[in-house]
Amino acid sequence: MVKSGAQVVLECLKEQKVDTIFGYPGGAVIPLYDALYDELDYFRHVRTSHEQGAVHAADGYARATGKVGVCFATSGPGATNIITGLATAYMDSVPMVVITGQVAMALLGKDSFQEIDIVGMTLPITKHNCLVKDVTKLADTIRKAFEVARSGRPGPVLIDIPKDIFTKQVEYEKKQADGNSKPQTSAKVDMELLKQAADMINESKRPVIYAGGGTISSNSSDKLFELAKKGDIPVVNTLMGLGSFPRNDELSLGMVGMHGYENANMAVMESDLIIGIGARFSDRVIGNPNKFAPGARIIHIDIDGTELNKNMDAYLPIEGDLSESLGVLIELVEAADRKDWHSHIAKWKSHNKAGKDQFTPENILEYMNGRFEDAVVATDVGQHQMWTAQIWKFKEPRTFISSGGLGTMGYGLGAAIGAQLGRLDKRVVLVTGDGSFRMNCNELATLSKLDVPVVILLLNNSSLGMVRQWQRLFSNKRFSETDSNENIDYVKLAQAYSIQAFRAGNLDELESAVSSMDNTKPAFIECVIDKDECVYPIVPPGRPIDEYIVG
Repeated sequence: MVKSGAQVVLECLKEQKVDTIFGYPGGAVIPLYDALYDELDYFRHVRTSHEQGAVHAADGYARATGKVGVCFATSGPGATNIITGLATAYMDSVPMVVITGQVAMALLGKDSFQEIDIVGMTLPITKHNCLVKDVTKLADTIRKAFEVARSGRPGPVLIDIPKDIFTKQVEYEKKQADGNSKPQTSAKVDMELLKQAADMINESKRPVIYAGGGTISSNSSDKLFELAKKGDIPVVNTLMGLGSFPRNDELSLGMVGMHGYENANMAVMESDLIIGIGARFSDRVIGNPNKFAPGARIIHIDIDGTELNKNMDAYLPIEGDLSESLGVLIELVEAADRKDWHSHIAKWKSHNKAGKDQFTPENILEYMNGRFEDAVVATDVGQHQMWTAQIWKFKEPRTFISSGGLGTMGYGLGAAIGAQLGRLDKRVVLVTGDGSFRMNCNELATLSKLDVPVVILLLNNSSLGMVRQWQRLFSNKRFSETDSNENIDYVKLAQAYSIQAFRAGNLDELESAVSSMDNTKPAFIECVIDKDECVYPIVPPGRPIDEYIVG
């Protein structure tokens, strides 16, 4: 079959079982959108308000479904507008394929209108990228992009395509793909190392499993649960690992690190063995690396060998596929009863210190968790993100959608839209703050157009809350440029986009808002909270994680 390059792109997406595309048209991708015009019975294309919203939506779709997210953008500013989204996905190992248009081949290197070297600019923040100069290589380039994005440690791939490559004719031969939710490529399992790991676990008196986002991207959550239960081992999670182990289980200690609860942090610090699974021992988890878990040996299992011994030296580093490695450990680890260790940890058990009737972030989120127990939850970045991570009882993988490594304010609304389109069987709740929400609130237009039932919970403290908290604690309360004096009526803003909107100043008003909303439509709830609310516990930067401030 002879097809144009643009048609080849769409045929290759069909091969990969892609049915949803996020993007924004422009001059260099007019041929691609012209070809898409004939394929809208097959593809659902979501035109967002801004390219950053599109790439965040593709990211949220990928995190919520396990599929590869797909995004289109034009050349020049269209391409540069996706850079933050690519970096966000790269830092959190999210599989995406982003296709950008480029000026025609004859115009390359001449500072042509809307020409930018997007391949050079995104080299450090993509797993792979390339500029296609030969239309005969286009199909295989796209196929390789999907394979790279989803295999091993997942990540974003960018393909830059000149405008005339879209219009050239080429012979296309269809190839069958393995499917869009293919698990991690298996690395060879080192049985000897896994036997050593099992022996260490069996001998341990105070082990802790430290589970990160890799347990989710490798579809290994069930095996994590089986291993923890068999060995009776408490589990702590990174921010990206939330949902990999049910928070309501007795073995779950929740998030560890800078904003981890006391029992999670102290269990790690007093353990004799840390079993790191699909986690990278980031600075926000370990605090001062020289004083992290001084009495513990570390087993570190990860498919990406570059993470081993990078932030913490492991006693036993194991490079390999998580699912296969955990399967072997389940067979080798002995059933155990570690009730003495659990009793020791229980003395640090944390509780919500606020009164039940107070309109605090803790009580707001506990109420919302009760009303939307099985929701997929997206967040922006800041205090609201940490409160959500601490309080929401995530029970399943791919139900917490948040920017971890890059900490991208403005991520949430686009990601929530993408997650909702990927999981129409669940309700999506976006928890955001006024600072983050203002950055990309233009995507309310996209939400209104799609008419999908995302619930936006805005915790409005009229400030950049997390920065203000740090100024309070570490900068002598010099609140430089963190208080917001904008006179914005967020309820009217949402209503201007034909979205049902409510404002709550107490728990009764919040309950009334949730009870009266149309659950088939998008909804917006603004909760007005005190700007002096702080996220506790907090470990001061550079301090060991047992030196936390509890408020």
